[in-house]
Amino acid sequence: MKKFVNDPAKFVPEFMEGVALANPELLDYVPEFQLIKRKDRPVADKVSVIQGSGSGHEPAHVMAVGPGMLDGACQGAVFAAPPVDACYETIKALATDAGVLVLINNYQGDKMAWETAIELAEAEDIKVKAFFINDDVAVQDSLYTVGRRGVAGNFFVIKACGAAAAEGKSLEEVIAVAEKVNNNVRTMGVALTSCIPPAKGTTIFELADDEIEVGVGIHGEPGRRRDKIKAADAIVDELFEAVSTDLPFASGDRVALMVNGLGGTPISELYVLYARAHKLATDAGMTVARNYVGEYCTSLEMAGASLTLLKLDSELEGLLAAPAEIAIRTF
Repeated sequence: MKKFVNDPAKFVPEFMEGVALANPELLDYVPEFQLIKRKDRPVADKVSVIQGSGSGHEPAHVMAVGPGMLDGACQGAVFAAPPVDACYETIKALATDAGVLVLINNYQGDKMAWETAIELAEAEDIKVKAFFINDDVAVQDSLYTVGRRGVAGNFFVIKACGAAAAEGKSLEEVIAVAEKVNNNVRTMGVALTSCIPPAKGTTIFELADDEIEVGVGIHGEPGRRRDKIKAADAIVDELFEAVSTDLPFASGDRVALMVNGLGGTPISELYVLYARAHKLATDAGMTVARNYVGEYCTSLEMAGASLTLLKLDSELEGLLAAPAEIAIRTF
């Protein structure tokens, strides 16, 4: 293992401390709960939008905290759900009269931790609701889930809900936005290499030099099949076919198109993939109204990418276009 690591057991709190120190005007850090929150939240009459999952997927989730995005997020260890007490304290730290919306990617550990935390918060009369994200079309069930996984489409849910909350929408209205995004977003990924969690020190799965994992999960879960490496266009063709036919998307649709890097793919290669995906979308009669190329939901240093399509309407276009700020970039 070659990584910039001190003690693997301290990897997550150390990088979170770095995020907070690099953004002193924007963020507060609560080390005992691996929690990062906006300095200017909670606000009594605004819905708080929060999230939390395993580390290793950065910028998801703690690096997506900021105006117009998440109000707070807590992290577990690499690829491990946050503990119940961290979830509970995150809810309490962001509780408002308007309520708290917890966005949860559909993984069993995350679901169990957050559902228990929500029960504890409700016992204290905190207004809080959960919403589950499941945009991955690759497999119905995986090593970590019952049902589809939540992957890079998560960022569209965060962005739209964060904008809706900033506008002063009610908890029920923000949940309706989450439902609209989740119902209209689809994702599938492919891995060229595995990755190495710091505490493990070795790769989490093996891929031969000439192999790819089609439909891989962000924790390295198996996808649809193991295959031989292909040209970039052929890979995009398969991803686009799987994603675009699942909803299905149709000629005349206005869409947001995302090519997300899994952590170890050069941005130049992501744009090679995007060029093909954009052509496929326009050839199918879609209008690419918004595009996103970069790292949004990663798997440590895994080389690979995912393709996401979101069907837009005027409401979603407006919410995605609303101003936002997070620790690493402006959306």
